[in-house]
Amino acid sequence: MSDMSVTEVRNYLNEFNRADRVREFEASSATVELAAKALGVEEARIAKTLSFYGPDGSCILVVTAGDVKIDNKKYKTMFGLKAKMLRGDDVKTLTGHERGGVCPFANPEGTKVYLDESLKRFETVFPACGSSNSAIELKPEELFEYAKAVKWVDVTKAEGDGK
Repeated sequence: MSDMSVTEVRNYLNEFNRADRVREFEASSATVELAAKALGVEEARIAKTLSFYGPDGSCILVVTAGDVKIDNKKYKTMFGLKAKMLRGDDVKTLTGHERGGVCPFANPEGTKVYLDESLKRFETVFPACGSSNSAIELKPEELFEYAKAVKWVDVTKAEGDGK
């Protein structure tokens, strides 16, 4: 099942001549920690794609650096609704990908992708490519273009930041 999603992402990235840059691993890269280990990079450089319910049954994807978490107040100010993560079958239905492989590429029509400012600290970041054992290395500007992102947002806080 997840192989199909990686194939879809490769086909999608072909549009940008980047399909050959998708990397697949023997080990799982389903979490920030596992992905960083598989790639041999710091966890912060893993571009995690968080999936939320949008208005009217739509989906909002927010791609953040691996070392931050959603700031509920900033999220509500930005999107006008509470940050509520997708659950169960809604993940696959609304993102086109299984949990652990959710990425900002080859998503169903109507899915809106936003990139968090936390990614701009890095020269390159590593988003998943549709499975729990894949990634691609991209500059934040490339990620913005290939994800067809709506805009850059500031909706996170540092891990352990009690604010």
